Amino acid sequence: EIDLPVKSIVTTDDLVGLDDEQVGLIAREATIFAKLTPLQKSLVIRALKRSDRVVGFLGDGINDAPALAEADVGISVDTATDIAKESADVILLEKSLMVIADSVLMGRTTYGNTMKYIVMAISSNFGNVFSMLVASSWLPFLPMEPIHILTQNLLYDISQTTIPWDTMDKEFLMVPHRWNIRSILRFMVFMGPWSSIFDITTYLFMWFYFGIQSKDDIPGVTLFQTAWFTEGALTQLLIIHIIRSPKIPFVQTIAAKPVIASSIIISVIVLALPYIGVFRDLLTMVELPAVFYGYLVGALGCYFLVTQMAKIMYLRIFHTWF
Repeated sequence: EIDLPVKSIVTTDDLVGLDDEQVGLIAREATIFAKLTPLQKSLVIRALKRSDRVVGFLGDGINDAPALAEADVGISVDTATDIAKESADVILLEKSLMVIADSVLMGRTTYGNTMKYIVMAISSNFGNVFSMLVASSWLPFLPMEPIHILTQNLLYDISQTTIPWDTMDKEFLMVPHRWNIRSILRFMVFMGPWSSIFDITTYLFMWFYFGIQSKDDIPGVTLFQTAWFTEGALTQLLIIHIIRSPKIPFVQTIAAKPVIASSIIISVIVLALPYIGVFRDLLTMVELPAVFYGYLVGALGCYFLVTQMAKIMYLRIFHTWF
């Protein structure tokens, strides 16, 4: 009725006297298992798990209890026997597997948004640390005061609070995903340093164009710190939209409305802070000259293009995003 392509049908007699390796080979090739004993059901599930499969099992009888317990996800119904319900991970309250399908999509969306937050945070922090190391080996003054860093991180974290409401690409939802710490680390190392290029160009712009080269130039140092605060905060907000999908942001994919709204609001706050007296004094900032905003637009545009090229390279090398 569902047009299931059947490779082979395995019954009880086909599994009698076989060792685990033989059962595993049969389990990977067969489509239908019929009239199996409770132990044989468990053997088949165990064999599939050994072949790096994630196995679900649906059952409602006493004979299904061992298999329900052995499966990665045991599914039963509210009219099942008590032992079947106790062995199951999920109990359906209605006759519909669409609940499972909806749960899978929700789970993959939750996983994807969690990964977004993790890779955004670690890649951004990695880039900032790298920029700080460069600054400490060159500049005779702090590129940002501690209060600037704390404020920048606070605003960035606030902008990320809307990520749970973000959507995932359909391609991502169509396949299962597994937690992979190595993937996170290589993402951090590969994608993190790109922002440092534009942090360093900001250093150079302030150093040569404005001539801020001495720690004794207090107004100049304050201008330098305000400029890097603004550039760093806006690149962090831009990276949210760049990293959230392997596609081209704003063209092939667009974030959910809450994510866009939070990015716009935080961007306005970042740009407005140097012009609001109470915050300017509290954060030790100065108003930025118009020429800096021309540089800022160019830097953000170049950053967008460079990170898109980096995404293409990353996908060609590793064949996956996260």
